[in-house]
Amino acid sequence: MSVIPLQPQPFFHDKNRAFWSLQSVGWGGAFLLRAISGVANGQPASFLVPILISTITGYSLTLLMAVGYRLLLTQRPIITWTISIALAFTAGAVSAFIDSWVFATLNPMGDANSLKLFLGAFYLNFTLLGAWSALYYAINFFLTVEEQADQLQKLENQASAAQLAMLRYQLNPHFLFNTLNSISTLVLLKQTERANAMLSRLSAFLRYTLINEPTAQVSLDQEVETLKLYLDIEKMRFEDRLRAIFEIDPEVADARLPSLLLQPLVENAIKYAVTPQEEGAEITISARPVGESVRIVVSDTGPGLQDDPGRSTIGMGVGHVNIRERLAQAFGERQSMETRSAPEGGYSVIIEIPLPNREQSKVAA
Repeated sequence: MSVIPLQPQPFFHDKNRAFWSLQSVGWGGAFLLRAISGVANGQPASFLVPILISTITGYSLTLLMAVGYRLLLTQRPIITWTISIALAFTAGAVSAFIDSWVFATLNPMGDANSLKLFLGAFYLNFTLLGAWSALYYAINFFLTVEEQADQLQKLENQASAAQLAMLRYQLNPHFLFNTLNSISTLVLLKQTERANAMLSRLSAFLRYTLINEPTAQVSLDQEVETLKLYLDIEKMRFEDRLRAIFEIDPEVADARLPSLLLQPLVENAIKYAVTPQEEGAEITISARPVGESVRIVVSDTGPGLQDDPGRSTIGMGVGHVNIRERLAQAFGERQSMETRSAPEGGYSVIIEIPLPNREQSKVAA
């Protein structure tokens, strides 16, 4: 028979239960403290009667005060504090009157009705009720701050998830336009088989982008398979001008990274290296372990920054800014990204992310 583990709940998870627990423990402790003090000073056992009555009176009055304070929590500060002080003053006076009357009843020969007795009881009771009121407001202030912090954390999590989803869905519309235009051209040329093959690859690629959660991570092996799908589509447009090389170390095949993180880099390589050159270019995707990280490099044999210095600040739909934000969202400071371009040409983007056994990540659908 399996045992269901008990999950500890915060003390203030149930506010109503917490209030009654604190109320009972607090006044019970006050009664014990006063009783022990009386016994230590040599008071007779009958001294416990007025202490018990005073404790019950304070317990009852604070229940009424709690109702009033609960209504005042949403008021303006000047109204809250003015009425709260008035309530505490009134409750202190009522409690002092009851204590004086009890003392006079139990001690008929003493000067129980004197103003001095009433003022002494009022001072003690008002101090006690004032402390109770301050504690009540302090706890409610603490709970309000905790609730606001929880709500802020939820909003931050939702904003983070929304940002990740937005970044993931920023696929370059030129890719879809060019692919559909190529399919249309093949259909017009009555090259049905090529058009059907291209449409099947596009369907598989888009299906992958939809079935995975935008905020999920996939293995490097899955990301490579998706890149191959994407490159198969583009190779039907560029044919031999597009040459893709994959150099993936088996040790990092299980490394996890945000879904479709590398696709924009390959897309930019096609745009800036393959498209402008008649002979096309090679695009190399490599990954290998480096210390406690995985180094992923997407490079091409294009002109680099020599003919297009603006390539290092890509900002069209997807690009370097998108990649950096997704990396920061996924790995915080445990990642890096840099670009390099040699004088003789070529352009590389180098990304480093934690090894899979060092980072907890979500599993893709």
